[in-house]
Amino acid sequence: MTKRIDYAAISPEAIKILHQQEAYLRHQFQHSDTVPVSTWELVKLRVSQINQCAFCIDMHSKDALSMGETAERIYGLSAWRDMPMYSDAECVALGWAERVTSGQTIDEETYQHALDGFGPQSLVDLTLAINAINSWNRIVKVFKPEVGRYQPRK
Repeated sequence: MTKRIDYAAISPEAIKILHQQEAYLRHQFQHSDTVPVSTWELVKLRVSQINQCAFCIDMHSKDALSMGETAERIYGLSAWRDMPMYSDAECVALGWAERVTSGQTIDEETYQHALDGFGPQSLVDLTLAINAINSWNRIVKVFKPEVGRYQPRK
């Protein structure tokens, strides 16, 4: 297989914008009462599973574990609806992530339930976060950085 382009080296200004978006989201979720960073990490992992992005699944699993997430909740994420280990808020976030990622219509009941649970700011931020991880997944699936080399931040 031919070596793929180092997308960050070729287009550093564009990748910088994506990193700035991540920094904004991290700040928002660190200060959110409704969507904490731990939920954001689960959402990133679930979206990466849906998109079958091996690099991002590896990355977000390691990040979640380093933040204190349990292995059982990571293993169970692909069947979260049938697992009793996720909070109601996490279930709403995961359901929202799946709908947005798949391009499903967001009906009024689903929208209102998410809005009631998260509030306007967190719902917008969560939706932006879902868009962001979908973008990362698509970039990474094209350019295929080496899976397994990622080490979580300390």
